[in-house]
Amino acid sequence: MIPKAIYYGALITLLSVMLLSATVVVFAQHDHAGHDMATPPAGAFRASLEKPFAVLMDEAMAVMDRDMKNAPMTGDPDHDFAAMMIPHHQGAIDMAQVELLYGKNPVLRRLAQEIIVTQEQEIEVMSLRLKQFKTP
Repeated sequence: MIPKAIYYGALITLLSVMLLSATVVVFAQHDHAGHDMATPPAGAFRASLEKPFAVLMDEAMAVMDRDMKNAPMTGDPDHDFAAMMIPHHQGAIDMAQVELLYGKNPVLRRLAQEIIVTQEQEIEVMSLRLKQFKTP
């Protein structure tokens, strides 16, 4: 069994690193709306307290599903994987933002922050990979 002092010390360290990562992303944020896909999302998701939690989650999933279905397929597995995963990851970010608006559990809120940080980084990697498929 792990002593409580070590457990809580490790937990506090982990949460501090996650918070720092989220802070860095907030300051370095840029627009991911044009993911080198044929058509940008027609109606981007926006998390807001003006709508109930369940409605926002449904909207986030609907936008994700629509954008995944509209991702341009070329037959190249690498291209098609990235093209579909970008809206999938954006959907996870959108849902995590809803959790941050409505969620109360500190562990789940921290997880939502980490999802936002990591998924944005992964979207950036996939977007850069998609650029290599463009013809000059």
